[in-house]
Amino acid sequence: MNTTDRILQVEDLTKTYGKGDSKTEALRGITFDVLEGEFLGIMGASGSGKTTLLNCIATMLRPSSGRVVLRGQDISAFRGGRLANYRGKRIGYLFQEFELLDNLTARENIALPLALHGNTARQAEGDIQRLSALLDITDTLDKFPAQLSGGQKQRVAAARALISNPNIVLADEPTGALDSKNSKTLMDKLATINQEEQKTIMMVTHDAKAASYCSRILFIQDGRIFHELRRGLGGESVAAFYERIVTVMAQLGGGSANVL
Repeated sequence: MNTTDRILQVEDLTKTYGKGDSKTEALRGITFDVLEGEFLGIMGASGSGKTTLLNCIATMLRPSSGRVVLRGQDISAFRGGRLANYRGKRIGYLFQEFELLDNLTARENIALPLALHGNTARQAEGDIQRLSALLDITDTLDKFPAQLSGGQKQRVAAARALISNPNIVLADEPTGALDSKNSKTLMDKLATINQEEQKTIMMVTHDAKAASYCSRILFIQDGRIFHELRRGLGGESVAAFYERIVTVMAQLGGGSANVL
């Protein structure tokens, strides 16, 4: 691996909840890199630690030990304004349940991360229009969340995650609240943004179909990396990669540390 391509480094990350008999080790020394422009998937059963991992990277949780390094900077050392800048500008976060503000239009929801840093929707209009066209939500911009379908809400949320041009987008089960048609639409859009704009995306998911859009997948079991799967060189299809993902998921009760 060419270390100059690394955008994110997770080094020996641990997270423990509780003490004594009630202690739970959610993460047990996880180490991996994310490359510039990569679409990385994180998979595992409920309770495996995948969302805890994502939230440590997002600084929603503080790890018990280890480091998360973004573009050479240890984010665990961030405080005050540097931490706010990291959360508001350097990462974008895509939630499972959209987390849109009901009293704001789609346009205003998309612009919210910028507004929190002193910029207006008018100043960001060019970027809003570009992302809206990419995500096929241009005709929803003046509507409120209650007027949107679930798929439209999640694509608005995706535009909000992208509007500040973050170094990396963190997505937590982004298809979890969507039907199969809207899930496919969202994943098609995210894959296009990843490929055409070289936007780095790290996605936690339990959905093998969503994961099949990724270029690489890390499987987590009991707080440790259990397996790694890479999309085949030469343009392996989404369908073929999906079949390999399903095979690994069926083996999660066993154990392997090989790259297929």
